[in-house]
Amino acid sequence: MSVNDNTPANGTGKRRARVCPVCGKPRDERYDPFCSKRCADVDLHRWLKGSYVIPGADRAKESDDGDEDE
Repeated sequence: MSVNDNTPANGTGKRRARVCPVCGKPRDERYDPFCSKRCADVDLHRWLKGSYVIPGADRAKESDDGDEDE
């Protein structure tokens, strides 16, 4: 069995339907992983607006680290 054969690990042999993450319609090769330019633009706008956030460690304030240079 090849790693890239797109079969699920549960052994059912059925491929998972590839749908647009924005609207749920079938994907289009030209705009993969989206179905259209519109959905690709909607996703880009969400990133630029800050709707998507990648969680990370909180940063302490610079003044709280004890390294004050005057």
